Amino acid sequence: MGVRSLTPSLTRKRFIRKFMSDNSLKSKISGTETKVLVLVPCYQEEDNIGRVAGGSVSLGYNTLVVDDGSKDRTSEAARATGATVIRHEVNRGKGHAVATGLQHALDRGFDVVIILDGDGQHLTSEISRFVDEFNRTHSDLILGTRMSNTKDMPFVRRQTNRLMSWLLSRQIGHRVSDTQCGFRLISKTAIPVALQCTSVGFSAESEILLQLALAGHSISEVGISTVYGNEKSKICPVRDTLRFIKMLLHFRQQRRELKRNGKLQSTRQ
Repeated sequence: MGVRSLTPSLTRKRFIRKFMSDNSLKSKISGTETKVLVLVPCYQEEDNIGRVAGGSVSLGYNTLVVDDGSKDRTSEAARATGATVIRHEVNRGKGHAVATGLQHALDRGFDVVIILDGDGQHLTSEISRFVDEFNRTHSDLILGTRMSNTKDMPFVRRQTNRLMSWLLSRQIGHRVSDTQCGFRLISKTAIPVALQCTSVGFSAESEILLQLALAGHSISEVGISTVYGNEKSKICPVRDTLRFIKMLLHFRQQRRELKRNGKLQSTRQ
């Protein structure tokens, strides 16, 4: 499985003319053909959320910000963009924030949920890449991958991503190049499985990948940009590593039981 090249082959003027005249393409990119919800789980992001949520809203996407108990003005900044905002009264962890957004999407009949972080590391201009990939493949989980261009990625994060991706790929029997990327698409058929995941922190993203693979859902990737600024990581190395290990051990036990009972399914590509 390779990462698709998304650079238009047409010149800029010819591409714009084709875009304006091609209603099918226009529909796909705007998200009107596929009912898209852009979900932004965040915590303490008053300086960035306006740019992220505002960028999504300006592109015409239904946008939901889940403020996970921020003590700053994250919710107010998000509402000012026109995005829908759900606020947790206390900080419950990224996993809970994602689950709140997925349940919102399921209740309202969205076809896909595209999740991106609220710190500005993901470009809203690249949301359409996931919509296009879904319309092409109908994959249940589409992961953004930054690993085709890692020169701007901090060394420790780059090596951690490679190690974690190698480890998780071995578990699911399917190569995934960037398992730690928070920019991803989940289809409505995969949401019920994702909602059964119990991880509360950043390991939730890995657990969703593992559980969807275990249930036989299709997985693909799409290339995205590598963007790093002055944002501070909210990952707690010791706590989140322990959570990840606990989650992984639970998954391996599940996988052994399914294999023993002849119910282990293969991940579809």
